[in-house]
Amino acid sequence: MQKRPIDVVVLSDIHLGTFGCKAKELLNYLRSIQPRILILNGDIIDGWQFSKRFFPSAHMQVIKEFFQFISSGTRVFYITGNHDEMLRRFADLHVGNFTLTDKLVLEIDHQLVWIFHGDVFDNTTRGSARMIARLGSSGYGLLILFNRFLNGILKACKQERVSISKRIMHGVNKAVAKINDLSQIATTLAIKKKYDYVICGHVHQPMKKTVESSEGKVVYLNSGDWVENMTALEYTPGEWKIFRYNEKDFPVAGAPEKRPKLNVTTGGITVRLNPLNF
Repeated sequence: MQKRPIDVVVLSDIHLGTFGCKAKELLNYLRSIQPRILILNGDIIDGWQFSKRFFPSAHMQVIKEFFQFISSGTRVFYITGNHDEMLRRFADLHVGNFTLTDKLVLEIDHQLVWIFHGDVFDNTTRGSARMIARLGSSGYGLLILFNRFLNGILKACKQERVSISKRIMHGVNKAVAKINDLSQIATTLAIKKKYDYVICGHVHQPMKKTVESSEGKVVYLNSGDWVENMTALEYTPGEWKIFRYNEKDFPVAGAPEKRPKLNVTTGGITVRLNPLNF
């Protein structure tokens, strides 16, 4: 397969180590692209549900693909989220083409792009609500298993598959949004800070919208997830797009291709690293 050259790719909420992770589909996508910059925007490895008894080979292959990108010249930024918050103690680690950080600012085509996971503005990830959120995360994993069982029956009966987990997650996100609207908080702050774009993950809802106020305007982007939506953000000169995975566009995942050495640079993209203080 011919690899698509992309300036910047943003992935979030992959949740490696969980039943819901669409690792095989993600492998197909990763093996089809050649980004100059790859940003892993939180919840890549799920530390809340991680168990050494469940980490399939496809999940490990995803990690190997990330290392392949690093070794072939792609600059990789891992931004911490709430499910991989254990990595925050190592923030600002730089090794070759790899950087671990809490948030990131890129200057692309003379426009500032502010990138962070988004959990810092979510009240359900702090205090007593945090324990409830972790219990809910475990319950969601069981729901994924039940959903797969149900779809197996529907397939045998030649019926269309359904996504109960997606409907429930969407309902939960709508309820949470009434109390804690991530996009509203993020865009309000981004406008005050004079950013042109703000990119988040966390809520598993891919989105692109322009927000205006009396103080200015900003474009809000959310990369979605690889549990239900299987989406990513891609930047090619002049435009951010939401990529949506369609299995019809990809061959069956096979052995990883040998990746040529790229010796790419970030070119006109300026990187700014900041501590996690909003």
